[in-house]
Amino acid sequence: MRHLQFLTNLEQLRFTGKLTRTAPSQQQWVFYFAQGRLVYATGGEHAVRRWRRNLMIHCPRIPTYRMAWQVDLATIDSASLAMGWEYALLNRWIVQGKVTREQAIAVICAVIAEVLFDVAQAATVQDHIRETPPFANPLTFVEVKEAIFGIHPLWQAWQASKLANYSPDQSPIVRQADQFKALKSPQAYQNLVKMLNGERSLRDLAVAMHRNLIEVAKPLLPYLESGWIELIHIPDLSAPIYRQRLSTKAVDEPVPAKKPVIACVDDSLFVQNMMEKLLTSAGYNYVGINDGLRAIGILLARKPDLIFLDLMMPNTNGYEICEQLRKLTHFQNTPIVILTGNDGFANRLRSNFVGASDFLTKPLDAEAVLGVIRKFLSQDVSTLPVSTNY
Repeated sequence: MRHLQFLTNLEQLRFTGKLTRTAPSQQQWVFYFAQGRLVYATGGEHAVRRWRRNLMIHCPRIPTYRMAWQVDLATIDSASLAMGWEYALLNRWIVQGKVTREQAIAVICAVIAEVLFDVAQAATVQDHIRETPPFANPLTFVEVKEAIFGIHPLWQAWQASKLANYSPDQSPIVRQADQFKALKSPQAYQNLVKMLNGERSLRDLAVAMHRNLIEVAKPLLPYLESGWIELIHIPDLSAPIYRQRLSTKAVDEPVPAKKPVIACVDDSLFVQNMMEKLLTSAGYNYVGINDGLRAIGILLARKPDLIFLDLMMPNTNGYEICEQLRKLTHFQNTPIVILTGNDGFANRLRSNFVGASDFLTKPLDAEAVLGVIRKFLSQDVSTLPVSTNY
């Protein structure tokens, strides 16, 4: 579940905005954060099937076909679609009294759990974060660590059942019907072929059979290994068509710009790891330096556009490094931001005295880190190409 570590980093940084994770197959998942907590998640191979399944479980009175959703979406304004059509529909149905807030929250939590499981299964992902204004009136906030802890039993059971190479979104289909016909009664055989027809995913079957996912998937393993049954990928259901926000004037496509280089001098590997993932996924190039004595030489070689500088390090301190950097022609105007766990007046005064541009207090906050970069670097990172592998 290593791909979920970055989500816990964003939780610690109290990030607000969107995290988009892209697999090599170009499959994408989107996570919506508010102050480090999850508000919603969507995307993946079967976003609509997932939505439909969880409506069936938690909101049985809501129609589960696309045309009914489109009717409700036609009355929803564009601003309400900030977290996608699924979340907008839940909000609308609560207002209309069609579902309770508790039912909507149950859907949200179940959807987030499925998305987390699927991301955990991905071999590699690329991350891209985008800060956004706070989302209006979220229905619930989900702690990242609690959500990950919640899927852990299913993840362990899936691995222990030797199903790690299979996806719950794959669909079983009978490939050697004669073998089953010889083993089962005619009625049992007909039921088997009807259920395992390559039209429903393992998750769909679990809901239809009122069983959990492991109870449905594990008994199939011997037949998968013998080739009697195959798990295949099936398409998602069609998403509803809804009104998109339209621009009132033509806007030129932004020209991709060179990525700014951000350096962080800090002896903490935890801080280095967190800053690297945050900044590279935000579209910056990152230079991490955990040895204060080697910092000036590395900075001269890389010439970053902005420097984060830890105040207290072994054998040296941020004051000394900042003062030395300001004596060098190249760094006289480079923004230098001091990082410290002690937000005292004396520290701020001395930081200003040695030429620091700004001052951030640990534990670091994503909004503060990205905000101070925007403050000193006018470049819009939304135009930057992003390629960050984890």
